[in-house]
Amino acid sequence: MRAQSALFLSCFLLFSPLSSARNPVDSAVYKTILFEITSPQSLHRSYLFGTHHAFGKPFFDSLTKANQALQNSDVLIKENRNVPGHLAEDIINRRNAKTKWSKFLNKTDLAFINDLFSSSPTDFQKMTPAEMQAFLNRYFKSQVCLSKNPSDTSLSLDDYIGLNAEQQNMKLIGLETTEEQIALLNKDVAGMPVKVHKRRLSAVINHIRTQNTNNCGETDWYARMQIDYHFEEACKNTLILSDRNNKWMSTIEKQIEANNCFIVVGLSHLMYSCGLVNQLREKGYSLKAIPVK
Repeated sequence: MRAQSALFLSCFLLFSPLSSARNPVDSAVYKTILFEITSPQSLHRSYLFGTHHAFGKPFFDSLTKANQALQNSDVLIKENRNVPGHLAEDIINRRNAKTKWSKFLNKTDLAFINDLFSSSPTDFQKMTPAEMQAFLNRYFKSQVCLSKNPSDTSLSLDDYIGLNAEQQNMKLIGLETTEEQIALLNKDVAGMPVKVHKRRLSAVINHIRTQNTNNCGETDWYARMQIDYHFEEACKNTLILSDRNNKWMSTIEKQIEANNCFIVVGLSHLMYSCGLVNQLREKGYSLKAIPVK
């Protein structure tokens, strides 16, 4: 196995445990990850699409109505844009400081990481433990849970949608920079003891090495799209969810007032009381869950 691409910020896709079924009439359980946004004050029609960053081209190509919604839009809004010179690998490789990985990985795990990154453009020696954890989690979900071939360099779901938008000559808008995302990733675990980092890294490496699919519930749940959005529950992570959603809303509201937008963010940003679905409804927009196929 080889790490063919740069850091994946999968920690920004947070999931709650599967909840028990509730009355479908008054519940927030929807078999979709796509919402239509309309407003009585505007003729524009926009869409909010919740992604799982480990999925990719085959998944999105199968979503007929989601593809139609993208084609009917003028602007794509996604979490960040891939700007040359500002990719995660560029940011990491420019660093001078290196991590003393012998503190965080035993010899067997370190040998595994050396092999995994042997042909990667990213210098893993300059990654932080939080960044390594994010990369390994994403690698596990795509390569083990979704059985993606290690030699497959196809784009993530978010970036594949971005490529489609570029081919349609749509305007692309990023809600934050990659630098900001990496800073948040590290800030979220600031002060975490070395022994906790070591335990977490060892666990995910073992899942990858043994091809253990027992921890693939998250990807299975997303693929089934029987989503409980927990709209009445408070967000559990202020830094990663609440603060970012609040910051994003000003850009999103401005754009959907002037354009037909297709908004692509991690599914967790649609969920809970602080989620974008609730926030848009509170501002007077109508949001309708629509099937993706």
